[in-house]
Amino acid sequence: MTDPVTVVPDGTLAVGLQLPIQAQSTMFVADWERRAGPPELAAVARAADDAGFFYVGVCDHTAIPEALAPAMGTVWYDTVATLGWLAGMTGRVRLLSHVLVLAERHPLRAAKELCTLDALSNGRLVVGVGAGHVEAEYEVLAGDFAGRGAATDEAVRALRRAFADEYPVLPGPRWPTRSMGVAPRPVQTPRPPIWIGGSSRPALRRAAALGDGWLPQTARRDELAAQIDELRRLRDELAGGTPLDIGALAAPIYLVGAGTGGDETWSLPSVVTRGAPEQVAETLGAFAGLGASHVQVRFMSRSAAELCDQIAAFGATVLPRLDR
Repeated sequence: MTDPVTVVPDGTLAVGLQLPIQAQSTMFVADWERRAGPPELAAVARAADDAGFFYVGVCDHTAIPEALAPAMGTVWYDTVATLGWLAGMTGRVRLLSHVLVLAERHPLRAAKELCTLDALSNGRLVVGVGAGHVEAEYEVLAGDFAGRGAATDEAVRALRRAFADEYPVLPGPRWPTRSMGVAPRPVQTPRPPIWIGGSSRPALRRAAALGDGWLPQTARRDELAAQIDELRRLRDELAGGTPLDIGALAAPIYLVGAGTGGDETWSLPSVVTRGAPEQVAETLGAFAGLGASHVQVRFMSRSAAELCDQIAAFGATVLPRLDR
């Protein structure tokens, strides 16, 4: 891979937010999200934009098998449509697909949607890509679940080509070569960044070989240092050690104390990082010490209003402390 596109500013630990409501897996959905919809989703995205978050993320599933619905739910807003809608109501925050199962789509179709999204958002797109984990969904849309890793590598190469060339010659055996234009062209030059999601060894290798950044899919901090070391070793081996935007996932957060408006009496699980802004900043800042340049956070909340308040307090009291 040549010419990586890194977008995280030097000197800060960038913070992103996976949006609520748009994905309602029973593993993480809050009760209030089940009754919420577009107005609340818009309010949270605007709050993140106003607070100075680096990105907002939207998940990707096309169809959930009925057998998995009790655990995963079936409410998963379409990734590109939702990000396009959010582009029109935000002005600064980047728009992340976290993560698009790229191999389930023809690369020209994906390129058309993503180029349009980058143009409509004035260059705020970050393309998060993953291989997918739901076998029945993948089989229906793309077939050959066992071969999804190689298919994802091929799809990333094809997307990079379509981003770079209006008349791309797609690599790989699955797509015949024809002279067909893809426009509008993306605003970002030389192209929008592509972050690879996943914490398995194949995902780390994919990120090192083909990605501009990495999105881990597990929040275990005791594993992160070794994963980053392995990622850097593979980057040296496969891409000459070129820069890479390295991510981390934080445990859920709830701010309390002066200037936060947090409820001191709310009883929360022990896994939640609960504390004053300086404590939360110190906890998140440790990710930079491990080599991460961006971290995704999630807030505990009992309503959209409380979540927006937490986001605003975080922007005012925590983000200024995250100078690496």
